Amino acid sequence: MYRYILKRLLLLIPVIIGASLIIFCIISLAPGDVTTVKAGDTSEESLSAMRKELGLDDPLLIQYGRYMLKLVKGDMGRSYYTNKSVFSEYFSKFPNTLQLAFWSMLLGVFIALPIGVISSIKQYSLLDNCGMLFALIGVSMPVFWEGLLLILLFSLKLGWFPSGGSTEPLSLVLPALTAGTHMAATVTRMTRSSMLEVVRQDYIYTARSKGLSEKIVILKHAFRNALIPIVTTTGITFGTSIGGALVTETVFSWPGVGRLVVESINRRDTPMIMGCVILTTICISFINLAVDILYAYIDPRIKAQYKGTR
Repeated sequence: MYRYILKRLLLLIPVIIGASLIIFCIISLAPGDVTTVKAGDTSEESLSAMRKELGLDDPLLIQYGRYMLKLVKGDMGRSYYTNKSVFSEYFSKFPNTLQLAFWSMLLGVFIALPIGVISSIKQYSLLDNCGMLFALIGVSMPVFWEGLLLILLFSLKLGWFPSGGSTEPLSLVLPALTAGTHMAATVTRMTRSSMLEVVRQDYIYTARSKGLSEKIVILKHAFRNALIPIVTTTGITFGTSIGGALVTETVFSWPGVGRLVVESINRRDTPMIMGCVILTTICISFINLAVDILYAYIDPRIKAQYKGTR
């Protein structure tokens, strides 16, 4: 297990290099730079002087090499726009994103697992059709559209929850509901398909023939063996939320990493964009690693494979 974890951590190095290179190239292709956003309507001489001060007049390869050299030393630079440390700015927003992602995942799993399990054991029934209709609507509806509908209903019409910001605990309800229902739709479909595959296995018929109750057969035998794809899907969606639910945080003015990325892109703030991408890549990689380790505790056969690779 320790060798496997070490190997995954070493593989994080080329992942970071690849992600940073791709993002740096994409940013360089975007029109304009931070000087035109920050300086506004000033003379071309002032813009040139600012570009020279920031090193933006150097070739792209030199700019990227200089950034990576600083990154190796643990320096992620400072924001072009606010002059604040990228690292501190990112982690000042990260708790808000983590909070939103956690409650969205909790809500999504709480909704998805019962619907997915019931749909699988009641295949083609009215309950199954209603569950799949919910999943279809959840997957198909754009996040921004659902967010605006929730704001219109619960904020403007009923006045139950704030429409945005994070000034009070109730501010979390609508963004978590928006992100959670989309997560629930994805996990519901995966739960149903995974359970349908498991309930047709021979050991399920054997468990029933031994006289076990249907509840024990479904929860102890079928559901546990169907968990691997469900955990994978949940981990991926949670990692995506940690990466910053850009649309959700923007619609609800939630002060998280996603909104920080959007603002940095609008400002052409290259160090902040690069820092957010790299730190998010590291977070998602650790989440994927945690999910892979969790497999060993769900399925003993996977744990035996880890031991066999020593």
